[in-house]
Amino acid sequence: MTEVPPVKPVNAEQRIPLTRIQKLIGERMFRSKKTKPCYYMGIDADTTELMDSRHELKKRLCVKITSNAFYIKALGVAVKEFPLMVGSLEDDSIKIADSVNVGFAVSAPQGLVVPVVKEADKKTLAEIATLEKVLTDKARSNKLSLDDITGETVGLSNLGAYDIDSFIGIVPPPATVILAVGNTLRTAVPRNGKIVIRKITDLTIAVDSTVVPEPYAAKFLARIAELLQEPNRLV
Repeated sequence: MTEVPPVKPVNAEQRIPLTRIQKLIGERMFRSKKTKPCYYMGIDADTTELMDSRHELKKRLCVKITSNAFYIKALGVAVKEFPLMVGSLEDDSIKIADSVNVGFAVSAPQGLVVPVVKEADKKTLAEIATLEKVLTDKARSNKLSLDDITGETVGLSNLGAYDIDSFIGIVPPPATVILAVGNTLRTAVPRNGKIVIRKITDLTIAVDSTVVPEPYAAKFLARIAELLQEPNRLV
């Protein structure tokens, strides 16, 4: 999300102008809230193995594997199993998108930008990790092309890096669902009759109710959690 710079105390007469990016984001999110009647649901995922495997994977795959890369890959796999999640209302029917293109939010100096990993379902975890870094670097240096930011069919927003435990995202106008990822917390949980410390991540989805029924979305979210809890299936 956008990093807001410190604001000096102002008097009642002073105004802070909106940037072009802020205006665009506001218009897009307002349009989404007006046209997409959403419901929301959440689940906890045990990401202990996922978080602990990244160092070993970096050595094996020769690329840094961020948690975002896992989330993008999990979305790609889950959407292929639940294609209605990339559906859109078109007259009296639902059109299923041809590709699973994951747009992920990046905080850049010019504001919030959303580069897109195209065909995430067809890419390996290493390919996604490499592309995510390229797109993130381009976003933060204001070098994204039009192709880099178009085609989104599913959204991802990860505020866990900002120590936000849980939040609800706004579905991007081109999409029907957005996955919001909160902080990963060391949590005491029961396992085999004992209390153990595990790394638990909060996952929340916002879903357009005109396209996807709640039980279908619930199975989709449970599948994402299942994939993240067995990270070797995503490599």
